[in-house]
Amino acid sequence: MFANDRDLLVYEPNLFRDLGWAGQRLVKGVGSIGGTTLTMASQDVALDAASVVAGHVTVVGGTAYEVIARLGPDTLTLSRLRDDPAGPVIPPSPAAGQEVNVTTFTPQIAACHAEVLRVLGIEPDAPGHGGVTEASIVNPGALRRLECLGALASAWSGAAGLQGEGSSAWARAADYRARFAAERGRVRVLIDLDGDGIADATRRLGAVSLERA
Repeated sequence: MFANDRDLLVYEPNLFRDLGWAGQRLVKGVGSIGGTTLTMASQDVALDAASVVAGHVTVVGGTAYEVIARLGPDTLTLSRLRDDPAGPVIPPSPAAGQEVNVTTFTPQIAACHAEVLRVLGIEPDAPGHGGVTEASIVNPGALRRLECLGALASAWSGAAGLQGEGSSAWARAADYRARFAAERGRVRVLIDLDGDGIADATRRLGAVSLERA
């Protein structure tokens, strides 16, 4: 995929705190932070069993942090949200005995990812069909924002389905759909057609659309 949970946090700093119930919970428990390390005192699922990895987001005592690494079944390296995903770790605030939740919106990201690939003429369920695959995209980073906006539109649409028309979730979903449409019209995807690593074609995403959940 072109985006992950950490990337969603850039656009919605409180997403995992306020809309975590609309995502997929991986782990819930109690833990403490010392330095950059979160140590769980108790949890419903071990971090390794839940496949918590770098790029996920952990909410500790109501504050969301990037997961930098999983150190073991009950320990993670965390960082405050960084400007650059490859930048140095920014230590979280110390915490003791706080509620910990790891929630993911990966299914929403994956659904948007598959739709974007199909519009580009790449069938995710039949890799290699037509000679062009996801690996043929020379500038995948250009699609990160689009994928984030699509996933956020999907997440808020799901919430709006429960809260009803006219709710704040309904308005947020509409806003993200509009931002997705604008980004869709802006993005140009560079494609390597012959496997030499150099772009041979440019494709646009004007045909992709989002449906309300």
